[in-house]
Amino acid sequence: MNKPTPGIRLTDDQRVDWLRLIRSQNIGPRTFRALINHFGGARAALDALPTLARRGGGASAPKIFSREAAEREIEAAEKLGVDFIAVGEADYPHRLQMIDDAPPLLAVRGERAALALPAVAVVGSRNASAAGIKLTQMIAHDLAQAGFAVASGLARGIDAAAHRASLDTGTVAVLAGGQDRIYPPEHAELLAAILPAGAAISEMPLAWAPRAQDFPRRNRLISGLALGVVIVEAAKRSGSLITARLALEQGREVFAVPGSPLDPRAEGTNSLIKQGATPVTEASDIISVLQPIMGIAEPSRDIAPDDGAHAQDAEPEDNERSRIVALLSPTPVSLDDLVRLSNSSPRVVRTVLLELEIAGRLERHGGGLVSLL
Repeated sequence: MNKPTPGIRLTDDQRVDWLRLIRSQNIGPRTFRALINHFGGARAALDALPTLARRGGGASAPKIFSREAAEREIEAAEKLGVDFIAVGEADYPHRLQMIDDAPPLLAVRGERAALALPAVAVVGSRNASAAGIKLTQMIAHDLAQAGFAVASGLARGIDAAAHRASLDTGTVAVLAGGQDRIYPPEHAELLAAILPAGAAISEMPLAWAPRAQDFPRRNRLISGLALGVVIVEAAKRSGSLITARLALEQGREVFAVPGSPLDPRAEGTNSLIKQGATPVTEASDIISVLQPIMGIAEPSRDIAPDDGAHAQDAEPEDNERSRIVALLSPTPVSLDDLVRLSNSSPRVVRTVLLELEIAGRLERHGGGLVSLL
């Protein structure tokens, strides 16, 4: 795989500012990217948050993560052997960097070299069958021997089998909680076995205990890391199928292991195959599909250098702001449509969207769509 040219390198002060910004209220990865690109740096964006919220109609100023809290989190992370790597820095996983909601800061522990390997995600049922676990071990072992990092979610069943079969060559565990809140708790020992040759990554704060809604968020990172996602066993409604859907949205290959129609754990994978997923029974089925695309560069998701330079003020006129807000509804709409229908510049429309989002009134969706809350 072609490695990207190393880009930015944050100073210690900039890293603190980035952490403050992503931990502040109403700031997610897409909003973070928009703020950095608009204001030129995290410090300027932090300074602008109260004004943006007021212009967006917020009832109060957003809660801004303090410098002291950010410094405490970084210090606690260092004691745990965790580093915060910024999107655009050399050690940030290349494929993950290209998704449109890549974490601005990734908490990384373990062997960073594992993150530079081409990755294949292997996920499946927590309540796995003996046959599913055995096949997972065979596929993960052979992928690892072929030079791939095996990525998974450290869950029970298929995930754990995939990790265990690739410990020696480097496997990547994607955590739903903070680096010090391993789930399930009994897999702390498995994670310890992963770290000598592999890595654990998380976008969540330290001490964050994962909630149900955090697992789909985690799943986008599993698929985002990888060239392709292999689903071994999955019921009709399962987190593994969410990962498969996210993989398709991110332009990743989706593979599925066929199973008996009589086994509910095969219902999801068999359905994926009917919908066009590549059926697999061994690692060579996966490798033959991925090899031709390994050297193809993905489109870059630009983020401005954090040089502290404040962007030119683009405060909309009141009538422009009203016109753009009136076009929004709970139905997602694209930025291009807002620009065309409001007869405003893209920069003005982006500014209004930022104001609404910081005020807690806007939701961003995949594909550049937005809707009013």
